[in-house]
Amino acid sequence: MGKLSGKVAVVTGASKGIGAAIAKSLAAEGAAVAVNYASSKDGAERVVAEITAAGGKARAIQGDVAKAADVARLFADAKAAFGGLDILVNNAGIYNFAPIEEVNEAHFHRQFDTNVLGLLLATKEAVKHFSAEGGSIINISSAATAVSLPTSSVYTATKAAVDAITRVLANELGPRQIRVNAISPGGVETEGTRTLGITGSDMERELIAKTPLGRGGRPQDIASVATFLASADAGWLTGEIILASGGLR
Repeated sequence: MGKLSGKVAVVTGASKGIGAAIAKSLAAEGAAVAVNYASSKDGAERVVAEITAAGGKARAIQGDVAKAADVARLFADAKAAFGGLDILVNNAGIYNFAPIEEVNEAHFHRQFDTNVLGLLLATKEAVKHFSAEGGSIINISSAATAVSLPTSSVYTATKAAVDAITRVLANELGPRQIRVNAISPGGVETEGTRTLGITGSDMERELIAKTPLGRGGRPQDIASVATFLASADAGWLTGEIILASGGLR
């Protein structure tokens, strides 16, 4: 029996990277997992295949978290597949660094719509499905709010908003026994960082040089913290922003 046996989780943006690692970690502890994706159906189905091959339960469900209709369908499909809801991981997010001279409306809205509005819409829908026993909401923030990387003004602002929302909702939803916490990863090597050229770059080397544990993060480093927060072991934690960065700050 795993720590999350009988629980149902929705993980947004779970087709790759940190989200995929979290989905697999939750499933390994017994949760049935809705693996949400916006566009990478193949990636989400690979995650589901890995979970089911290991004896777990999972289903890939498409939905853009920045669209209310998609979010409603995501949770309805998850409920139809698995019953209720106990855990929401708001992982879906995008990042695009640019100097202030290149910031424009599209750059701003694309990141805020997914990283902030999407988190709010998913949480709004999730609270309709939690039972009277409550549940756990885990938001994925970023150590960027502490490190203040040049050219990351918009992205860092979205994650500062995530931190603020986490604390507000912890107070707002606490009376309903819904715990709300956030994880702030440091630099983590994922498909996204490789695609954008961050992996192996001067930026990555500088971040690792400033990290006391002397290496970049791995998706599983974050997944293990998320699994803890989802479990009864973290039953007395809410409103916390956990810096999971190897000491980078």
